[in-house]
Amino acid sequence: MASVEGGEASSEDYSIASQLAVRAPRVRIALLSNPRSTGNIAQLPRIRAYCDEHPDVFHYEVEEASQIGEAMKVIARVRPKVLAINGGDGTVQAALTELYNGGHFGDTPPPVAVLPSGKTNLIALDLGARGDPIATLEQLIELARTDHLAPYTVSRELIALRHPGSPDRPVIGMFLGGAGLADTMLYCRERIYPLGLPNGIAHGITAFAMLAKMFFKMKSSFLPPDPEPLNISMSDGGNRLSGKFSLLAVTTLEKLLLKSDLGTRRAGSLRILAVEERPMSILRGIAASIAGKLGQASLRGVHFEQADEITIEGDRSNLILDGETFRTEAGRPISLRPALPLSFVKLAA
Repeated sequence: MASVEGGEASSEDYSIASQLAVRAPRVRIALLSNPRSTGNIAQLPRIRAYCDEHPDVFHYEVEEASQIGEAMKVIARVRPKVLAINGGDGTVQAALTELYNGGHFGDTPPPVAVLPSGKTNLIALDLGARGDPIATLEQLIELARTDHLAPYTVSRELIALRHPGSPDRPVIGMFLGGAGLADTMLYCRERIYPLGLPNGIAHGITAFAMLAKMFFKMKSSFLPPDPEPLNISMSDGGNRLSGKFSLLAVTTLEKLLLKSDLGTRRAGSLRILAVEERPMSILRGIAASIAGKLGQASLRGVHFEQADEITIEGDRSNLILDGETFRTEAGRPISLRPALPLSFVKLAA
């Protein structure tokens, strides 16, 4: 097994890393790890030990997103059958952005697999990766060894986000949360996660705080803030939504809230779900999600659309694309469009 660690790496360090990559024997899996991902703090020593015992795994560790570009250059030299990402949704998003913009693998990038190592793991869950990341890695290695990857490889379209700060280099992801949803996600990240509670308890406290604020009109600095107004434009038919929303989600994932199936997605489109900031609208959305009818029936205050392009504009409203936060500014809209698909390894339904 060849292993490379990021950090304060010099050009000489990267030259040595490239030599290691070329010499790595029988590399079938390239594993890109982010040690700073919260879920990796406990798991990474086990993963390092496992990789040390398996010569067909090339393990590259980065400590910040700016190192992922150089990591991809090195990983491309070993020509892996699978690129596995060991980190949260933010690490996956940064890797997908580099895959899309960097061109390190030419026209044939390897299929991407995601280990369940982050706090939320929306992408990993959508691809069937659950439980122990070592077990997922073992399954990937076995599939790569036996050349049985094809039945587990799926093509997924992605979201390309363009913002005024970098209009020529889109940020690539699979799930965007905005309005009250983004505010609640940031509240959980900044206020609840630092308490060191298990994920399930942290998410339960966050949900309770959000519902208490909405249904009982509680006001406190310890609760999520009120969402800011947004203007949302969609290319198809000139549809437009304006106002305050307790939930805004744009995705190419198959499932969304409470694992609700959103039905068939039209090729080349994005799915958008917006729920108005009214208690009854939230209740209708929750009930439809539990019943498996979210996005399949018309509900007052719950908007579900498919569009080829979505433009979001507002003043000081948060948007989160797979862990990375963007902030809307008046007169400087953020646009979302489908990106060319990449191949992913889906381990289970």
